[in-house]
Amino acid sequence: MAAGDGGDPEVRVLQTLRGKICQAKNLVPYSGPNKMRDCFCTINLDQEEVYRTQVVEKSLSPFFGEEFYFEIPRIFQCLSFYVYDKNVLQRDLRIGKVAIKKEDLSLYSGKETWFMLQPVDSNSEVQGKVHLELKLNELITDNGSVCQQLVVHLKECHGLPLINGQNCDPYATVSVVGPSRNDQKKTKVKKKTSNPQFNETFYFEVTRSSSYTKKSQFQVEEEDIEKLEVRVDLWNNGNLVQDLFLGEIRIPVKVLGSDSFQAWYLLQPRENGNKSKIDDHGSLRLNICYAEDYVLPSEYYVSLRDLLLKSSEVEPISASTAYILAEVCRDKYDAILPLVRLLLHHHTLVQFVTAVTELELKDTQEANTIFRGNSLTTRCLDEMMKIVGKHYLKVTLKPILDEICENPKPCEIDPLKLKEADNVEVHKENLHYYVDRVFKTVVQSSISCPTLMCDVFCSLRRLAAERFPNDPHVQYSAVSSFVFLRFFAVAVVSPHTFHLRPHHPDAQTSRTLTLISKAIQTLGSWGSLSKSKLSSFKETFMCEFFKMFQEEEYIEAVKKFLDEVSSSESKEPSVMSEPVHLKEGEMYKRAQGRTRIGKKNFKKRWFCLTSRELTYHKQQGCTACTAGAPAEIQIEIDGDRETERIYSLFAINMSKLQKMEEACGSIAVYQGPQKEPDDYSNFKIEDSVATFQTLQQIISVVEDLNEHHDRYRKKRSSNAKYGSE
Repeated sequence: MAAGDGGDPEVRVLQTLRGKICQAKNLVPYSGPNKMRDCFCTINLDQEEVYRTQVVEKSLSPFFGEEFYFEIPRIFQCLSFYVYDKNVLQRDLRIGKVAIKKEDLSLYSGKETWFMLQPVDSNSEVQGKVHLELKLNELITDNGSVCQQLVVHLKECHGLPLINGQNCDPYATVSVVGPSRNDQKKTKVKKKTSNPQFNETFYFEVTRSSSYTKKSQFQVEEEDIEKLEVRVDLWNNGNLVQDLFLGEIRIPVKVLGSDSFQAWYLLQPRENGNKSKIDDHGSLRLNICYAEDYVLPSEYYVSLRDLLLKSSEVEPISASTAYILAEVCRDKYDAILPLVRLLLHHHTLVQFVTAVTELELKDTQEANTIFRGNSLTTRCLDEMMKIVGKHYLKVTLKPILDEICENPKPCEIDPLKLKEADNVEVHKENLHYYVDRVFKTVVQSSISCPTLMCDVFCSLRRLAAERFPNDPHVQYSAVSSFVFLRFFAVAVVSPHTFHLRPHHPDAQTSRTLTLISKAIQTLGSWGSLSKSKLSSFKETFMCEFFKMFQEEEYIEAVKKFLDEVSSSESKEPSVMSEPVHLKEGEMYKRAQGRTRIGKKNFKKRWFCLTSRELTYHKQQGCTACTAGAPAEIQIEIDGDRETERIYSLFAINMSKLQKMEEACGSIAVYQGPQKEPDDYSNFKIEDSVATFQTLQQIISVVEDLNEHHDRYRKKRSSNAKYGSE
């Protein structure tokens, strides 16, 4: 397989990866007296680590349960998951790995699978690509007969791995290999580079002339060319230690014609890699969803985009394109993320959330169960808060979380977890100090809450009060169930997920953050209860702990904060003077969260500085990302890419769309018995006529986009050849 830059220039190929690292089991025991291991897991694209889980201590069957989602910014060969044994004094030990080739990822998409862990050995750890030019020449010998000569021009390599965190010293061996032949030549060593420029040419005799009679190991008859291959091996020069294998490529000589042939080839693992038994290393359970989107030019998406953006105007909302998208997708997360990003980018998210909230509240019978489920409303708000609230969390929580993680005080108050020497009263005081700090930071942060979040909270509050007019507390619980329970409390317990901390905290700090998070959830709910019920806490020790708080003081603080973040009066002045344009131009933006220095970590962007804010765009003349949003919540949203993702989901679920269409066309379906879980009998159809019309529009638009994608795929496949992408 080779990697090139081929393809239609109008079509962008974009990749995403999401999923879950569930658990490992039956890991090899530690050789010492204590058999247990302290394990963590990493995700690697080729040899680049892109994600790391928390450490699970003292276990041979560690449960991780961590979800991941990220964009893949480059071509890659292999997705790997490594299980490590954490070592404080020495280098962490790699216990085993799961390596999945890119072309095989679709086999496992959307389902949990147990993978056997493979041993980790240097012959299988490869990344990078090689640029080669190959040619078969015919030469006329002195006696007039014809023989063939192979010319191998090794131009350059790109993306070789770092060795111990530094650039390698690569060289290559170039061989012509056959059943009775191994003719090998070697390049010069290139110092301290992962992108070596070799520009060396090697000549190999492929066939002898028919008049040549001397027998030798290099003699190759004409028919034996079928068995010959060119092999290029990349090595790191070890100087005083053994040279390290970096990867190889193999090309059959028979594929070469008379024309000069050049391409980029992805390095492959060595074919005779570690052959030891792999069933002794344990296994790892993973859920992997890899998506490759072929994003067409913007004009192709006008019809689908219009259907999605007008969803909030459709009555009833359950007959809208956006609502139907969530209905037909088996995994709601697939649908919600691109939908929220698209609506957010085009300033229609608040209207859509308001409409689906109104629908959900119709089915909510009791005020104390408001927004408890995993509904379309709660999913939309969760994603909106993650996207829009990043900066808000950073300015609010990061300072106190840094203090807790970098200088942690013991806070365990559960009698079952306390050690003999622990002083529970001191622990209570420490925990009270942390909880009080976090709580006061949160309730004094309303001025930093993004306007968009305030607008949504205002809508939730109004709708909840209209639905339950006799409950004076529901207007507060409607907002606190999101801002405390699903936003601040989640960020406290998982600061790394929100980029508030670079890594997972250790086990003791994680326990402290869990206790703080529980306390914040409880305090956040006080303002929405007629009176707090300490006796209803499941854990007696938490009930005792909360007696340290002055209840009325905290209730009033929560109510004041909820009033401020759900006010109908925007914090932004309605009339703003035009900002003064100070300077603009191209600069390089470094990727956030990356520690390694590398070319791919820097993106050229067009920056613009005004008297009000500093913004950047992909190129000069672009509209601002989430244009019109305050500078602190500006994000890069590619509207065409999100629309393409939604099109893909509709295309995958076309059979469900057709079943919904059938259901709308036949009232008998509604009176029939419940059928399979994926059947249309579980779809919500309030207005069959309106839903039918929307479904017809969706199906028509998707079929039209199918034709454009098919045309592109055919064009791409007809241009493909060995050595191309």
